[in-house]
Amino acid sequence: QVQLVESGGGLVQSGGSLRLSCQLIGTNLDHYTIGWFRQAPGKEREGVSCISSYDGTTYYADYVKGRFTISRDNAKNTVYLQMNSLKPEDTAVYYCATDPVCLGKGSTWSARNHWGQGTQVTVSS
Repeated sequence: QVQLVESGGGLVQSGGSLRLSCQLIGTNLDHYTIGWFRQAPGKEREGVSCISSYDGTTYYADYVKGRFTISRDNAKNTVYLQMNSLKPEDTAVYYCATDPVCLGKGSTWSARNHWGQGTQVTVSS
């Protein structure tokens, strides 16, 4: 059974950094493109970043470009999201998912299969 487990969330001040981890359990990560999504209270879920299983190509939503970096370590079955220069508007529950569709604006991204349980990121002003 495929599972995704996120970790690394927490409370940080504006301008600070966090690194989220997404561990894939039950199968090999190198078969999967992985996406990070987030959902703030009262808002729709939106895409954040994706990384391809094929060649490691990365994709970023405009609102995180230049601040967030996605990476993968297939040996550890883990995808990371390094988040720098955090802003209060980055506050959300962050989820990772397999097989995302990362086209167009981040607000239109989606994922078709497995999702993690989410990790809370809170950025104070």
